[in-house]
Amino acid sequence: MKNVPYLRVHPADTVAVAVSPLEAGTTVVIDDLSITLVEAIPQGHKFSLKAIDKGEPIIKYGAPIGGAKTAIGVGMHVHDTNIRTLLEEEGTYVWDEAQVAHFAQKAALLEDAYRGKIPTIKAYKRPDGKIGIRNEIWIVPTVGCVNRTAEILIRWAEETLAPAPFFDGIHVWTHPWGCSQLGDDHENTRTILADLVCHPNAGGVLVLSLGCENNTPESFRKLLGPVDETRVKFLTTQSVDDELEAAKAMIRELYEAMRDDRREEVGMDNLIVGFKCGGSDGMSGITANPLVGRFCDALTAMGGSAILTEVPEMFGAEQLLMNRTVDREVFEKTVKLINDFKHYFTAHDQVVYENPSPGNKEGGISTLEDKSLGCIQKGGEAMITDVIAYGDRVSKRGLTLLSGPGNDIVSTTALTASGAHIILFTTGRGTPLGAPVPTIKISSNTPLAEKKANWIDFDGGRLLREEGDEVLSDLIALIKAIASGEKRAQNEINGYREISIFKDGVIL
Repeated sequence: MKNVPYLRVHPADTVAVAVSPLEAGTTVVIDDLSITLVEAIPQGHKFSLKAIDKGEPIIKYGAPIGGAKTAIGVGMHVHDTNIRTLLEEEGTYVWDEAQVAHFAQKAALLEDAYRGKIPTIKAYKRPDGKIGIRNEIWIVPTVGCVNRTAEILIRWAEETLAPAPFFDGIHVWTHPWGCSQLGDDHENTRTILADLVCHPNAGGVLVLSLGCENNTPESFRKLLGPVDETRVKFLTTQSVDDELEAAKAMIRELYEAMRDDRREEVGMDNLIVGFKCGGSDGMSGITANPLVGRFCDALTAMGGSAILTEVPEMFGAEQLLMNRTVDREVFEKTVKLINDFKHYFTAHDQVVYENPSPGNKEGGISTLEDKSLGCIQKGGEAMITDVIAYGDRVSKRGLTLLSGPGNDIVSTTALTASGAHIILFTTGRGTPLGAPVPTIKISSNTPLAEKKANWIDFDGGRLLREEGDEVLSDLIALIKAIASGEKRAQNEINGYREISIFKDGVIL
């Protein structure tokens, strides 16, 4: 793709996409078609390449993105006014061994290409064999009641702890939970917080409790299991006379315990990378998401680990993911992942297909299928090796599907908790949001990258002007630099680092 004002994503598509705004009366030539636009088409929006009858499926990415509400003439704007979803609450899925074999063969060829040529990064080796790409002190409150205490400690530490090669900063992951919750909500809170305590980007952790919360200090320590108490400290604020002075002493001890930590050269195959899109537009599935997909293919071919979540944004594209599951067991787990999330919607009397936001629609996304088919591009063509529940940690190399919603903060928190060292976050509209780990923002279009250079780390819109291999090489170079501590992601520079925990129950 080089400097094209419009494009057809797949040869079977019955619509094309405006790469830049097109005026009514513009003549469009695609393959053997020459048509005249009868309406102006905004950037990222679709126009018809053929006459489409009422009820006929509309094809983009080589798959249906909905059906025509009314007859649509050649050269007309195709959007939510004349297209409707074809999704239903129940789906039928098949295990297609021929498709699986096809993608497995492609993955094997790419693995051969990377054999003996795995790039390296500089990271902190942890005693359990994992790596961290940051060496930070994290304060993890077990309950929201001690959030303010933790924030006071952060201000003190930032003014007191000396900058050092072994120390990448101190942060607190505030949240309003840990008490007055029941059932799965209570366990989700405990599990996510435990995941954060054990995250390898933290060289030291202070677990800060109140003492009377449902998530009791004793039960939380039991959930964590054995930890290195030179690196994980526990403070119950109700049990000491001066919680600030006691906490300061513990933070100083953590800082001293990290003093000998140094980055070492390790293979990039040790990386665990999460993928997320937010504020998507009509270009996301054409530039930024496929670029991340190419990185996913490369990382998994090296032997690294990738994570794809946002389950509601798989609806309408889930069979394409199932065609890449490594075996029948992973296929069945993927079916359960999809159906369980659909049942979550219906249990709350909600339809499964009301997803695209007003911003998505303004950017050119018309239906959930349109959004989903673009969203899953982040997983490239990599084989899916595992499916894990919300709060579970990645245990297999390759591409893992993680149960979780599409909400940006909840998703990035879930990716972090599952073990992601770094997150690639694609966006067409722009967002400053960041996770506890470096969150690399990749724009789907160049105007966004230029306008919001303080938010965006990489311009995915370059794919429209430059060779894909060159753009991928530059993205990998950026990821290596950020993973090695040579650069900071914009979310780190701006201080946008936060968590949100999935909730689906009663507050007492």
